[in-house]
Amino acid sequence: MEPKISIVTLGVADMHRSFQFYRDGLGFPTTRSWDDAIVFFQLCGTCLAIYPRDKLAEDVDPAMPSAGHGFAGITLAHTTREKHQVNEILERARIAGGKIVKAAQDASWGGYSGYFADPDGYLWEVAWADDWEFNEDGSLVIN
Repeated sequence: MEPKISIVTLGVADMHRSFQFYRDGLGFPTTRSWDDAIVFFQLCGTCLAIYPRDKLAEDVDPAMPSAGHGFAGITLAHTTREKHQVNEILERARIAGGKIVKAAQDASWGGYSGYFADPDGYLWEVAWADDWEFNEDGSLVIN
């Protein structure tokens, strides 16, 4: 097995709202329309998908409840090349309809980061560190 994640799929309550948040608000590229059965956004090295939450739960297990509350035990992360980009991206997410959960600040691990929640409550960390390196495609080099 190759060590990679090809697609991250978020189960969303409102496809139109999530489509607007990710495409129009954050600028994620897609060739799909909000009313397609599933929408894929092409990111650097991976793909983000949005799909109706109830249908995603049913795909996993028809008996699985689709509603859940609280911390899901997972966060998504966007890494930046410049420190100032953390604040810029958090503000962009806020303007697009996201909620700032943790304002950008110096992090205990030596970098600078903050968190926003998308319209469905999925948590995104936006982070920078001065010693990070990036591949040509924009993906983070892990040393």
